[in-house]
Amino acid sequence: MIGITGGVFVVVMAILLTVVVIRAKAESGFPEARLALVLPRTMLDARYELTKDLSDTLGRKLEKDSTDVWDAKVTHFVVARYSPGGDPTKGALSITGFYGRFKNADETRTMALKRDGEADGVAVDVPPRDVTPAGSPVRISCEVLIRKRPTLTLTYPVCAWADGNTSALLANMTFGAMNADLDLKSAARTTLRVRSETVKPLG
Repeated sequence: MIGITGGVFVVVMAILLTVVVIRAKAESGFPEARLALVLPRTMLDARYELTKDLSDTLGRKLEKDSTDVWDAKVTHFVVARYSPGGDPTKGALSITGFYGRFKNADETRTMALKRDGEADGVAVDVPPRDVTPAGSPVRISCEVLIRKRPTLTLTYPVCAWADGNTSALLANMTFGAMNADLDLKSAARTTLRVRSETVKPLG
């Protein structure tokens, strides 16, 4: 499905371009490793089922490409697609992220969304902005992108979070007659729920 594959690729490239900026290594000032990013079988009250896990392929490539980043010590990347009811023809909730130890959470979140909007075939419909829900333990920023293909145009929200241990981009695409909910506050709340289901203590 071109929409699904393209969506995963866009999110992957955003993370890749964010972390693969080669700088001089620095060894001090990293937060303690306390959290991991995991992929449950279902998410959001079991409405979305895991239909594709690319962590062992694209995820491994991203890990290798991030080894010289001065402000991040990446332990593991996750790259996955969830579909409504397990049906890839209905849509995709694509998550690309990593866990480890990194210093500049705000920059990681901001640059991930910026690079996402600069990907080939993508236009920014609503620029990134902070839409952190009240009471959230982390800042969440979201944008709306338009992705065009010869037979398909998708308009969808993308949100990002980053803390000292985990970071992820979440793209929510709906296929068919209707696009995904483009309310960024709603998208941020969904992202916060996804974070609560995917971020777990190490151990």
